[in-house]
Amino acid sequence: MVRWMIAVAVTVAVAVAGAAQAQTASLQRGGYLVNGILTCGNCHTPRGPGGVFDMSKQLSGGPQIWDTPQYRVKGSNITQDRDTGIGTWSDDQIKKSLQDGVRPSGVPMSPQMPFGFYKIFTPGDLNAVVAFLKTVPATRNEVQPPVYKAAMHVEVPPGGERPFSDADMTDPVKRGFYLVTIGHCMECHTKTGGAPADFNNALGKGGEEFKGPWGVAVARNITSHKEKGIGAWTDAEIKTAITQGKRRDGTPLKPPMGYGLYATMTDADLSAMVAYLRTVPPRE
Repeated sequence: MVRWMIAVAVTVAVAVAGAAQAQTASLQRGGYLVNGILTCGNCHTPRGPGGVFDMSKQLSGGPQIWDTPQYRVKGSNITQDRDTGIGTWSDDQIKKSLQDGVRPSGVPMSPQMPFGFYKIFTPGDLNAVVAFLKTVPATRNEVQPPVYKAAMHVEVPPGGERPFSDADMTDPVKRGFYLVTIGHCMECHTKTGGAPADFNNALGKGGEEFKGPWGVAVARNITSHKEKGIGAWTDAEIKTAITQGKRRDGTPLKPPMGYGLYATMTDADLSAMVAYLRTVPPRE
């Protein structure tokens, strides 16, 4: 009897330790994604002097307002504040906002929130992101509500319509496609001019303009084209552009690409992204 009780106690202790370890790993993964490839801070974190993130108010609402023919919106407060953030949202409600672009109230989100690119999330990564967001300290900051002016088009890149599985992630090219998709890279690098993105004919072609304190930045061609794109670049040169914002010749690229956030990525993930970008059809 005593031996049986000891065996049960040991089994329970091992199970509890395993669950705690899994929870810790999930939180770490969520932080890695939110503070890295997802670049959530670009839209949701206020900035101080020189455009530097004010991490004392992390994810409490961004400074920028997007005013387009379809909508006028500002990055929401996604901290755990119960009045001005998402502190009262359930896990399922956060997931629905991430993948369907719908708030608990039923009010839709604008596609400035790239929820169409998040449909590909693996179940584990989606849970990890939610788990991390639940730990973000509450910061009271009331953000102006969105204004919708016209019907909106939701962008979903081909191949990103369904959740990926863990098995998909074992292939470097598929893993790279997954990372490029949740990083919504092609949202900026496929020219739209205000129209729906033509992913079939202009994927990665670049040309979209972004105005800001930096002046006007033009998204570059990241297809495999040898002259117009990055087809002739080495893996190291592509990684330097992603994480340091430098061209092949060492000259700086302009924001708003989140180089500092991408610099937190592992080399394995960066290599997977490069492997996928090598497969993007060349376009001039």
